[in-house]
Amino acid sequence: MNKSELTAPVGTWESLSAAIQAGADSVYFGVGVLNMRARSSINFTLRDLVKISGICREYGVKSYLTLNTVIYDSEIREVRRIVDSAYKNGIDAIIASDQAVIQVARSVGMPVHMSTQTNITNLEAVKYWSQFADVMVTARELSLNQVASIVRAIRRQRITGPSGQLVRLEVFIHGALCMAVSGKCYLSLDHFNASANRGACYQVCRRLYRVTDFDKEVELLVDNEYIMSPKDLCTIGFLDKIVTAGISVLKIEGRGRSPEYVKTVTACYREAVEAIAAGRYSQERVEDWLNRLKSVYNRGFWDGYYLGQTMGEWAEQHGSVATQSKEYVGKVTNYYTKLQVAEIKLESDYLAPGDRIYIQGPTTGVIELSIPEIRVNLKPVKKAKKGEVCSIPVPEFLRRSDKIYKVIQN
Repeated sequence: MNKSELTAPVGTWESLSAAIQAGADSVYFGVGVLNMRARSSINFTLRDLVKISGICREYGVKSYLTLNTVIYDSEIREVRRIVDSAYKNGIDAIIASDQAVIQVARSVGMPVHMSTQTNITNLEAVKYWSQFADVMVTARELSLNQVASIVRAIRRQRITGPSGQLVRLEVFIHGALCMAVSGKCYLSLDHFNASANRGACYQVCRRLYRVTDFDKEVELLVDNEYIMSPKDLCTIGFLDKIVTAGISVLKIEGRGRSPEYVKTVTACYREAVEAIAAGRYSQERVEDWLNRLKSVYNRGFWDGYYLGQTMGEWAEQHGSVATQSKEYVGKVTNYYTKLQVAEIKLESDYLAPGDRIYIQGPTTGVIELSIPEIRVNLKPVKKAKKGEVCSIPVPEFLRRSDKIYKVIQN
């Protein structure tokens, strides 16, 4: 059994470092506004491509650029500019759904992966898109049995992509789900003139609603459930079935999420993939992974459509139900390599021994640790307060201006 590729979302430099730290085989990201997270993610610029590709090559990680929105005629020149830059800078593939992007990519020899926005739900669609792409993300609405059936047919019929290799299927394994068919939603466009299919979703579906009768005499609050907002997808409990089904690429959603989300989720699924390959995947380990996954952003978890459940797993509140959150407290002002000690300027709140913290930076990624000791003016203290410069032991190299966050149990 070939080990599935694990691909992680990257929206910032911190997230890129975090994904690599956690063991991602590949990362995907956007530049500018022509991607499906144009509004919710900071995104990179074309100038960043050379650095991103360099970092990825250094660590043996593949890089995929998302260019998967609806494209208008006025944007073709920008598409060409993005694709040309991606090709020249060694980005491994473009994730696309619009034929304009696909044709531009083909014209320069840039590999294409089909986005979930293409809504691939059957073998005939796979055969059609195989003339353009070696990798295809299936529609999120498919059951695992349906995906497995397509995988078997690809192998049986020897369906190959432009490279001559068998087509590989990719599925989402964790993260936000949308009530619309693979993201094809018009609520945001209708209410705010901001198209979700252009990466500008206002997440109208995530809100709580009142129902009012036509005569405005009766008003009801839709209580307890956000009836258009599904819980987040989580497959850690049946990842072995997904791998056994022959899925080639396992995709984590979340380019708009925090660096600690990227690191925690990627690390859990990396460990699970390795455990499956080694025959050590167990319910006990699943419970541990679930607890860790619950600590970062989530709307509650469900299995999605993979196991055949009917719809109805709605979020119970707005936003995250994570068991942990973070609070900014300061930044690193120096790091003493020989002593393995970080000097920190506290700009908010306080720190004390036993506090758990995140240390985050563009190159540092995400380091999580419990403070064993804290000193002010070289003397051990029970608490370092706002405005003070303190020092703590940190075994990993830090950079000046790395940010310090206190981890809060919710």
